[in-house]
Amino acid sequence: MIIAGEASGDLHGGKLALALKRLRPGIDIFGMGGETMRKAGVRTLQDISSLAVVGIWEVLAHLKDIKAAFNLMEETIINERPDALVLIDYPDFNLRIAAKAGKAGVKVVYYVSPQVWAWRRGRIKHIAKVVDRMLVVFPFEEALYKEAGVKCEFVGHPLLDEEAETRPKDELARKFGVDPQRPVVGLLPGSRKKELYFHLPVMLEALSLIKKKIPEIQSVIPVAPTLSLEDFKDYLKGYEDVRLIQNDFPGVMSVVDAGIVASGTATLQATLRQKPMVIIYRLSPFTYWLGKMLIDVPFIGMPNLVAGRETVPELIQDDASPERISSLILKMFYDKAYYGGIVRSLGEVRNKLGSGGASERAALEVLKEAGI
Repeated sequence: MIIAGEASGDLHGGKLALALKRLRPGIDIFGMGGETMRKAGVRTLQDISSLAVVGIWEVLAHLKDIKAAFNLMEETIINERPDALVLIDYPDFNLRIAAKAGKAGVKVVYYVSPQVWAWRRGRIKHIAKVVDRMLVVFPFEEALYKEAGVKCEFVGHPLLDEEAETRPKDELARKFGVDPQRPVVGLLPGSRKKELYFHLPVMLEALSLIKKKIPEIQSVIPVAPTLSLEDFKDYLKGYEDVRLIQNDFPGVMSVVDAGIVASGTATLQATLRQKPMVIIYRLSPFTYWLGKMLIDVPFIGMPNLVAGRETVPELIQDDASPERISSLILKMFYDKAYYGGIVRSLGEVRNKLGSGGASERAALEVLKEAGI
């Protein structure tokens, strides 16, 4: 059984499911996820489209849906008694379900760790009680868990399993309706509707400022699988030339020259393709204030956290203004040395993330824990 609660977890869950099926043909996999897991052959008893929320108020607004999903997953664990339960990120939900699974005698494997190194580090003690094996995707996480007595393995990052783009850039550009001879900026506002609300307007305003300096600039948005084209409709009034692309993130990233990217999995996906970017994140004022009180990390962007230094600029809350975002993107286009330095730094981050095969290694550990 696999439980993921948002787009990135669905992506990793889908890769894990495919690896499990390669290793054990005929294996039955079920749980909670989205389109990627469904395509990988997972029986998704609960879809995640209404569950991928961020922020205190946003969670409270969706509490009824989240509680119903939790109850369904608990009932499924008791009724279907899986050989192993794999939990992917989504910690507030998954750590509670881990405790329920443990009481039911089901082995629990946690894949893609909660960010205990960033906030609420005390959760490690609780994790040690409810999780049988932790599979981490960043090298610095392994020692943290082992020190706390958690059975832990660094398996590498599953995004490294993504196949390199081999289609010609010109061909992809024509497919997406952009001119390969003109610069392209990617807008990646996130995978949740609330992230669109907080990020897309400021990204579009920044785009308008960029166009004043570089009139020939083009823009594309790779649409997350948890969102629909309809979700973007109201935001893009007056920005009809912005291209929305579904179901081809690798292709989109191969044609962009730089990106404005909401902090999250997309920053790592851009890093692996060595695409210069400005990382931004905005929240409701109360959630931001609470986050400042609880979170203790020097950066919000994963490439910067992995590197231990600023490899790409990042702007949080009010600092993520159209003026500041546009000035940094313009610098990337105007200053070749600055652009090249970012490309090289992202290459170094990529190397730190290890080699491919993370999904296969994770699948082997899951099967080992399950005893099948």
